[in-house]
Amino acid sequence: MSVDRTQDIAGGDEKSTVTAMAATAARSYPVAPGYRLNVRSGPGTGYSIVRVLSEGAEVRINCQTPGTWVSGPYGTSNIWDNIGSGQYVSDAYVRTGSDGYVASRC
Repeated sequence: MSVDRTQDIAGGDEKSTVTAMAATAARSYPVAPGYRLNVRSGPGTGYSIVRVLSEGAEVRINCQTPGTWVSGPYGTSNIWDNIGSGQYVSDAYVRTGSDGYVASRC
């Protein structure tokens, strides 16, 4: 998600509009240091690799979904982060600061 426009909230004030914008803003999270991360076409290791993120990359998580279990530098997880249309990375390689979901489910 990105905030390209604002929507007037009926009966709302400026504070409500700012709060609504903040809720829809996608946050960037760093990929584990020293790793090039495979981006897959679906939420699992059985899906094809569509590209590879370079070391030091950051990702914006649109939504998250369960998939294949993966062990990585941030533990073992079956959470996959959607970072674009048909683009998923294992959450075990993304430093979100949580072992659970940090975005809505896909």
